[in-house]
Amino acid sequence: MSENTATPEQENNTEAAAGEAKAPATGEMPTEEQIREALKDVIDPEIGINIVDLGLIYDVEPNDENRQVNVNMTLTSPGCPVGPELKSAVWLTVKRMEGVEDCEVNLVWKPRWDPSVHASEEAQMFLGIW
Repeated sequence: MSENTATPEQENNTEAAAGEAKAPATGEMPTEEQIREALKDVIDPEIGINIVDLGLIYDVEPNDENRQVNVNMTLTSPGCPVGPELKSAVWLTVKRMEGVEDCEVNLVWKPRWDPSVHASEEAQMFLGIW
């Protein structure tokens, strides 16, 4: 009879593969500016402009103590069909950044999104807002 015993190396590989063991975040926490720059990769698929230039990201609050980032964002409308997709993309983008342990993304509705106020000049030009 043979026993099924795994070596410590095999156990570590199994845990990592199963996603059970997550190494703590290391390195410096990104700044608000670095996080906003990374979020420019998230494009609103209905409009074709990144969510930062659209003005959908209201607050980015990195916390060095717990390595968590809180993001307050809005959508173009409360019934936006891609809202869950955008929220998930923000979470994933921030969570993948070096130094970030966790991320919380909150949808907020005040102030109401207004492209003439919140969007960048480039986005306003693209949208035809003069």
